[in-house]
Amino acid sequence: MELYNGRPADASNRLAREVRVYDFLDNLGVSYQRVDHSPAETMEDCKAIDDSLGAVMCKNLFLCNRQKTKFYLLLMPADKPFKTKELSAQINSARLSFAGEEFMLEYLDIQPGAVSVLGLMNDKENAVTLLVDADLLGDETIGCHPCVNTSSLKLRSKDVFEVFLPAVHHSVTTVKLTGE
Repeated sequence: MELYNGRPADASNRLAREVRVYDFLDNLGVSYQRVDHSPAETMEDCKAIDDSLGAVMCKNLFLCNRQKTKFYLLLMPADKPFKTKELSAQINSARLSFAGEEFMLEYLDIQPGAVSVLGLMNDKENAVTLLVDADLLGDETIGCHPCVNTSSLKLRSKDVFEVFLPAVHHSVTTVKLTGE
């Protein structure tokens, strides 16, 4: 895998949702590095992507409450275990579960395996609450997908939290997950 600065030179074979991410980031003046790859199927695949990117991809979970009326995007360290009960208590929500593919497409224009903070650019109605584990807030960079799982980006955390999120009218709700 080769590390590139910015968007692909030829985007003719890319999905429209991926190209929209590059257009959006470029219009904001946000720089990023990119690697292209096959969909990751094993932890070894993920490690190879992280090594090529020079960043650790964070875990991105798309969740909803039992009634499927509230939706959450959780960003957390990739190596931290996720405990639904712990998060539910912190955000005062009844039992949380993973939101279905139809909600990923409706709110974030993302399919399973490609969930990313960058999908919030498609949440025009602000239906999704962004939850970020406190341990990620100190990281210099964030690794994430450009709404497809065949490329990964490395962005400066400062650009994500101070440029991208305000541009898409989303704020961060900080949570502290222990994984216990």
